[in-house]
Amino acid sequence: MKPATVTDPGRVVVTGGAGFLGAHLCARLLADGHQVLCLDNLSASYPDSVAHLRADPRFELQVCDVTEPFAVAGPVRAVAHLAALASPRDYLDHPLASLRLGSHGTVNALELARQKGARLLLTSTSEVYGDPEQHPQPESYWGNVNPIGPRSVYDESKRFAEATAVAYHQVHRVDVGIVRIFNTFGPGMRPGDGRIVPTFASQALTGRPLTIYGDGQQTRSLCYVDDLVEGLVRMLRSSHLGPVNLGNPEELTVTEIALMIKELIGATSPLTYLPAMVDDPTRRRPEITTAQSLLGWQPQLPLREGMRRTIAWLRDSGALHGSSAPALTALA
Repeated sequence: MKPATVTDPGRVVVTGGAGFLGAHLCARLLADGHQVLCLDNLSASYPDSVAHLRADPRFELQVCDVTEPFAVAGPVRAVAHLAALASPRDYLDHPLASLRLGSHGTVNALELARQKGARLLLTSTSEVYGDPEQHPQPESYWGNVNPIGPRSVYDESKRFAEATAVAYHQVHRVDVGIVRIFNTFGPGMRPGDGRIVPTFASQALTGRPLTIYGDGQQTRSLCYVDDLVEGLVRMLRSSHLGPVNLGNPEELTVTEIALMIKELIGATSPLTYLPAMVDDPTRRRPEITTAQSLLGWQPQLPLREGMRRTIAWLRDSGALHGSSAPALTALA
């Protein structure tokens, strides 16, 4: 009998499934015919981020902390381990929680995959490259990370998670796939979470100055969330171990991003430059040859159109006036 694959309808567990990226992945998996169990403690999510999914009988939300042992009854086809404090504001404010998610949370997700005979998708990050000395960054680059700097609690938690996933693959034969996600944006981001697109857009929409740390010449490569989710799904359906970079190789300076957002909004907000953040990467651009060759994946949506959609969501959703709204400063 042909073994079941993730392309067949089945049950997928998504840790961190109520977060920005997780909620989009849950919606896509449901659209593809899967059952979805979302595990999230809701500490870094809108309480209603998955409210639109809960009417679907194939969707279930289980509020839990994946850094503590947890049980999932019934069969599981795949585990997508997205639980993390990906926002700079969150991991800088909660360093120990960030480290626990990368360590205990990853072990618990891998244990679930091992017990269920499921494929595990680990969402790692471009932050494993640190402030890179090689540009653009291929998967073969080992990175330049300060292991005791303020950002290390996120960087090193993901590096540990990758090492643990590979060890589980080698020792327990867990079917693992590792992706390294570069800057991603889109509807559903919290305005005050510290990432540049929702921060700049929120500031411009409310008439505030756009705050830039450093000289603004540091670069980022921004991928729209629907494109990124497509890459996640393709990796989940594959048999590749990875790591595989997922991101947009279109590189812009932080100042260029701020000016684009101002233009699309029609804002008159000034740009305000503040002292540079410690260990802030000066350049960030993915080499995506591996994703193109192994997954047939590359970003499709033009950057400006993704920005328009994100700005429209921030303007129309009420997120700017929610209880989690901002002290707005850009940290990443």
